[in-house]
Amino acid sequence: MLHMSRSATLMRMRVQHRKLVSTWSPLATAFNAPPSKRINFTRDDVGLFRMPELRTFEGFYLLRDNVENRAQDLIAEAISSQRQRKMVDIFDELSDSLCKVADLAEFIRIAHPKNKYMEAAEQATISICGVVESLNTHKPLYQALRKVVEQGDLKPTTEVDRHVARLFLFDFEQCGIHLPEAERLRVVRLNDYILQLGQKFMNGAAQPSVLPRSYVPESIRNYFPTSAENVIITGLCTNAENVQMREAAYRLYLQPSENQEELLRDLLLCRHELARSCGFETYAHRALNASTMERPELVREFIDTLSDQLRPRAEADFALMTQMKRKESGQPNALVEVWDTPYFTTQLKRQSLEEQANEFLPYFSLGGCMEGLDNLLQALYGVRLENSEMEPGESWHSDIYKLAVMHESEGLLGYIYCDFFERSGKPNQDCHFTIQGGKRLPDGTYQLPIVVVMLGLAQPRWTGPTLLSPARVDNLFHEMGHAMHSMLARTEYQHVTGTRCATDFAEVPSVLMEYFASDPRVLRTFARHFQTHKPISEDMLQRLCASKHLFAASETQLQVFYSALDQEYHGDTAERGGNTTETLKAVQKRYYGLPHVENTAWQLRFSHLVGYGAKYYAYLISKTIASWIWQTYFEGNPFNRQSGERYRAEILAHGGAVPSRQLVANFLQREMTPSVLANSLIHEIDTDESKIKELIVSRS
Repeated sequence: MLHMSRSATLMRMRVQHRKLVSTWSPLATAFNAPPSKRINFTRDDVGLFRMPELRTFEGFYLLRDNVENRAQDLIAEAISSQRQRKMVDIFDELSDSLCKVADLAEFIRIAHPKNKYMEAAEQATISICGVVESLNTHKPLYQALRKVVEQGDLKPTTEVDRHVARLFLFDFEQCGIHLPEAERLRVVRLNDYILQLGQKFMNGAAQPSVLPRSYVPESIRNYFPTSAENVIITGLCTNAENVQMREAAYRLYLQPSENQEELLRDLLLCRHELARSCGFETYAHRALNASTMERPELVREFIDTLSDQLRPRAEADFALMTQMKRKESGQPNALVEVWDTPYFTTQLKRQSLEEQANEFLPYFSLGGCMEGLDNLLQALYGVRLENSEMEPGESWHSDIYKLAVMHESEGLLGYIYCDFFERSGKPNQDCHFTIQGGKRLPDGTYQLPIVVVMLGLAQPRWTGPTLLSPARVDNLFHEMGHAMHSMLARTEYQHVTGTRCATDFAEVPSVLMEYFASDPRVLRTFARHFQTHKPISEDMLQRLCASKHLFAASETQLQVFYSALDQEYHGDTAERGGNTTETLKAVQKRYYGLPHVENTAWQLRFSHLVGYGAKYYAYLISKTIASWIWQTYFEGNPFNRQSGERYRAEILAHGGAVPSRQLVANFLQREMTPSVLANSLIHEIDTDESKIKELIVSRS
């Protein structure tokens, strides 16, 4: 009896142990191992993305020829007096036909490892650009669309039809087709010159500073690379422990450059002249047309309102950093400087929250994170991510995963190809590519969206899966937020599907996903040690979530400063053509709590001025709207199905088919004024600050 009793006890212990050590789901198991390399002996290649034309690189030439011929047919249909379809239907098919080739070719151009595919894709991209340029000068096509927008279509239309038609017309007029010929040609030249100036400025912004060795204090000279008698400064050493090194890198890397100053000044002036030629008061007015904020005056009001409320909160942040600097340096009069802020943020994490380097990594395997995403999407939308086997020739590399996005009642919503791992020649960026936009087809079926999510993660090893830092987890959720925007949209037109919406709204779904990735209730569902499957401890979880919000006020103030500077550069200032550093000094004094450093010009390395001219505020406003949505619908329960369904139906489903300002106001049932937006973000900062203080006190 005793022997049997001991055996039974041991058996119960083993059963209990198995219950504690939960197993990964099939999705997690797949992503925790390298994608299986398939050896094909019998089946024919299906072509990239299952496109038969792309069984070889030469298929790009066939796609190009086909779309050029189809474009001519659609142009003829649009300008015909016998037209049988709505004008917007024809334009969207034209846009869809071109985008299917252009978007695919642009992705393959940068992602495919084989030169022949890259070159063929680049040729296709150039050809499609030529087609688009010819369309932009096609007066009869423009006049046919303009007549429909101004006088109405011969066919019955909806408000969505009319909105999308207006967007097509605005795109047309970006190139000045509505202007007299001499003025139109001037707009074309300005656009070309702006493109060239932007490329030169971007290139200059990325160049290292090469200076004589004597420029760098001897005590820190060995920290920097050298070439002959020169020191090479390749970037800001923001997290260096040596304060001299941080200061030297800042001052030397951001030294003024006459060439960069001239390029930036010319870029801003040309943009201003372009806007005036097209009938806008400033370039900012042109850039904000059809945006969420609509006018630069509203952006400035939002920035000013937020700035006023941030100032005392940011001053408190800087005061704490100053205390830390004085304690660390032993200098009672030391002051925090602009080169110190990232360093002391890291130090506060280590000192107050006892964060250790890489301590969180084992709890965030790639497979575990994908399982967490899957569980969240199922809870909110009734959607599952299913790992799907690819056919021979379907992917551009052997380490790609393919996800089928399945809805519990609607079935297949679309496909997400996951290009997650770093490899030679692959761009080092986290981003989302639309390969095929969703749209309603004439027979009533839906053209399924196809997207690629690209990350730069380390390859999984035989010793274990790929492990993600908390920042990488945020990036994964962010990019999957873009992908799900595409998957969950159900628009009539591909021109406005998913992320094809206003720039200052496109980041809202992705930033909102970061809120889920920072919520302890969500993280508890998947943060488990990759070897033992032991859940992350409550202490680690609270410290992790708190660490994401340290010095939030001063960091937000920095984003406000950047946004204000961008608006100032693209407002009336551009016409005066003054020195951009003098403008910077004035804006920094008004909007940022730390002073400008003399003989530096960081704006000359601010490459976002090229890609986000007059729209840098977009991330800040997207963050604010996402915060508002989180507080209203998900903060109480991040798994609330009713809130998820409503969010999909009233926000995600529409893409850009409804003006984003209207979408937000309807969803949140309140007018989107600058003060309401600012108050929402300030409330979040204050709430997070209170939680951090409570946590630090509880640990002291």
